[in-house]
Amino acid sequence: MMGMLPSASLLLAAASPLPVPQRAIAPVVSPAWSDEASRDRVGEARDVIRLAGIRPGMTVADIGAGGGYYVMRLAPVVGPRGRVLAQDIDAGTLLQLQRRVTKAKLRNVTTILGNAGNARLPVGSTDVALMVHMYHEIAQPYHLLDRLRTSLRQGGRVVVVDIDRPSEQHGMPKALLVCEVKAVGFDLVNITDITQGYVAVFRPGKRPAPASVKACRA
Repeated sequence: MMGMLPSASLLLAAASPLPVPQRAIAPVVSPAWSDEASRDRVGEARDVIRLAGIRPGMTVADIGAGGGYYVMRLAPVVGPRGRVLAQDIDAGTLLQLQRRVTKAKLRNVTTILGNAGNARLPVGSTDVALMVHMYHEIAQPYHLLDRLRTSLRQGGRVVVVDIDRPSEQHGMPKALLVCEVKAVGFDLVNITDITQGYVAVFRPGKRPAPASVKACRA
């Protein structure tokens, strides 16, 4: 029987000096992490927006936007002078999200199709790059994080929301997350526990030579 051919994203990663993750990559099982009513009841978005320091006028990238839970809640917060960049790697999911945004008459949302190793955000566009309950699904986290650096404005930050459990259980251990993000030159600002997991805030530090980056082990 023929073996499975490697994906284009893994072939790209193999050609790059940045490493591939030495841990399980959780499969994407749904465009929504949980139902929106349950998330609202525990105040998840409220807590994340506060801890991420998101304010009116900012540009916030929702990486792995999925069904748009955060897009719909970020757009009113950043307001007409701000922007939400709703990014996903699935074109069908983005199409459905665009329909939802259009129906809600949100004029400060732009959808962006990325890939496993590149969010494809505009250079110097983003105040906060937000990844909510999806970091454990990223096939090329070192590549994606390294490329995010050029997308951030001065003072910009990367914010990861996840659950402190193994990646194969659709979570991300805190220590392993910090190791991976710091490996490509981001500094940890803080980690705060919330009802739905934790919020980790990072800011760009000194970028290492890609060939010097070593994969963290679970």
